[in-house]
Amino acid sequence: MTSSLVSTGVVLEYETFGSPDSTALVLIAGFGAQLLSWHADLCQILADQGRYVIRFDNRDAGKSTMFDQYAVDLQAIIAAAFTGDLDTVRASAPYSLEDMADDVVGLMDVLDVRKAHIVGASMGGMIAQLVAIRHPERTQTLTSMMSSTGEADYGQATPDAMAALLSPAPSDRSSFIESSVKANRVWSSARYFDADAVAGVAAASYDRSFSPAGTTRQLAALLATGSLADQLTELAVPTLVIHGLDDTLVTPSGGQRTANLIPYADLLLVPDMGHDRPEPLWPLLTQALIEHTQPKQ
Repeated sequence: MTSSLVSTGVVLEYETFGSPDSTALVLIAGFGAQLLSWHADLCQILADQGRYVIRFDNRDAGKSTMFDQYAVDLQAIIAAAFTGDLDTVRASAPYSLEDMADDVVGLMDVLDVRKAHIVGASMGGMIAQLVAIRHPERTQTLTSMMSSTGEADYGQATPDAMAALLSPAPSDRSSFIESSVKANRVWSSARYFDADAVAGVAAASYDRSFSPAGTTRQLAALLATGSLADQLTELAVPTLVIHGLDDTLVTPSGGQRTANLIPYADLLLVPDMGHDRPEPLWPLLTQALIEHTQPKQ
């Protein structure tokens, strides 16, 4: 693990797999998730197929910079977001997903990566979209996974999934792990759900960094973003959209809408996949990523 300053006041913790001489592939984690959410074995599979894989902690997650100097009233922000008061949400958020997208490019600068294949999951998918929107010259391809466009009418979570997402995280370790397993069971791939694997990631994440306040600030940034629809229609970056048909946290219409908006985007809808990347689906997912990031003739 290595930390590097990527912009004024922001240091990101990152890890790489494979040779820096290979084609770079940047993996962006989702809401509240650490780089651990991209399993090391999955990263190594991609590296073994000729990719220089970069995984990292977003700001306010893991070992990257925490914005603890900013207090966020979660209930007030959610209430404003549900009434469409985007100005209030934006005024309350200490940073934006645009800032988080710029962090990605800052990390690429640190690693001397001119262009990369940008892959993001969930909130990370929207960050990846913004990397492509704001920095197309640095984006070789885009992959948006289990994500959406920021439009209220698409990809909305089921009531059970939303309730699980917004439930406060217990502060003691054992309760945190138990709560994580319970929440993940709501939105993960039912066919492949592995409670022990989820508990393992939850334990490792808790031991590495427990920051519920950071997760709240990320949510504020997510809610403050609004719709990316108009910008997505103008993208000229080769794009792959991957979405699980059993996703209850970001329902499939989010991925379908993303693919419909981005010109010439490919859409891969995966049966039996929820809002996760279970190991039995790694062959399918890694093959899709490798094929999408192959040099175009």
